[in-house]
Amino acid sequence: MSGQLTVPKNLCILRLSAIGDVCHAVAMVQNIQRQWPDTKITWVIGKVEAQLLAGLPGVEFVIFDKKAGLKGYKDLKAALQGQTFDVLLHMQVALRASLASLCIKAKTKVGFDSARAKEGQWLFTNRKIEAQQSPHVLDGFMAFAESIGVPAVKPDWKMPISDEDLLWASEQLNTDKKIAVICPAASKAERNWHAEGYAKVAEHLSGKGFKVVVCGGPTTLEKLLGEDIISKANCDIQNLVGQTSLKQMLAVLRLSHLVIAPDTGPAHMAVTVNTPVIGLYAHSNPHRTGPYLYQHYVVSCYQQVVQEQYKKPLAKLPWGTRAKGSHLMQGISFSQVKDKIRQAIEDNYPDMV
Repeated sequence: MSGQLTVPKNLCILRLSAIGDVCHAVAMVQNIQRQWPDTKITWVIGKVEAQLLAGLPGVEFVIFDKKAGLKGYKDLKAALQGQTFDVLLHMQVALRASLASLCIKAKTKVGFDSARAKEGQWLFTNRKIEAQQSPHVLDGFMAFAESIGVPAVKPDWKMPISDEDLLWASEQLNTDKKIAVICPAASKAERNWHAEGYAKVAEHLSGKGFKVVVCGGPTTLEKLLGEDIISKANCDIQNLVGQTSLKQMLAVLRLSHLVIAPDTGPAHMAVTVNTPVIGLYAHSNPHRTGPYLYQHYVVSCYQQVVQEQYKKPLAKLPWGTRAKGSHLMQGISFSQVKDKIRQAIEDNYPDMV
């Protein structure tokens, strides 16, 4: 991309969702802040995601309510009335986000490279990030910072967690043991492993000396899965499913020592607070969407199933190809997860070996 930008006085980020993706985006935002502490940053973000990131230092959030229809766009335009940004980092390819970008006045609007600027995103931008070979989503976001002159570095998150939320979490957990959290549910049920597997994992972790906690959101699916795991496990499990705000869940993850989760937001939340994550993957490539700092603990049958479905080696498939099917997670065995638990304990908690 030609033409180096000068350091912007003000910068707008457009990334509405989802929880995992905004966690990745925080790493990029805080990298920019370390390099350019005087640049004013405004972030246009989704309603739920704003609950997690509220209080992020040096960032003004403007909430876009995607469920509000035309009113959402009118409200966004009104909230930004009279502001013109030096740069907009348009970091979401969904058409809804591109339409929202029309409400944001900016001299320079940076979008994805041609291969990734789907749903016509390229029509709404006047600069592109550099094309990348097989990047993790977080590396793709870091390329936005690079495009305006901020070199990519290893992510280092400073997440906004209040003392109040940490105190709440410590009172709930109330243990001298190390804590293992199972966040069993993804946003789509097909990405969930089965209750029998999670129950076996809980028993194994309990036998290793962990206090086991199951976490999740307030949906019926998540509550039922949590209850199913507890009913099948022959050990004590604390049930916090539906009992936490996003901030409180972040505090629980911060105080924990190990997290087991499929492709779901809390896995990435745990990464931001440096809690080791064992990620369970079948539908998406963990090298693209897995827990960024803990790829070496991923249990995945993705490569096997996607090659079977498309009759091609993984290297010949487009980056980001998804495997399809409602039973793919059955390809993950308890023994594989048990082996990663052993590895994570040896690496991080040798006193438990």
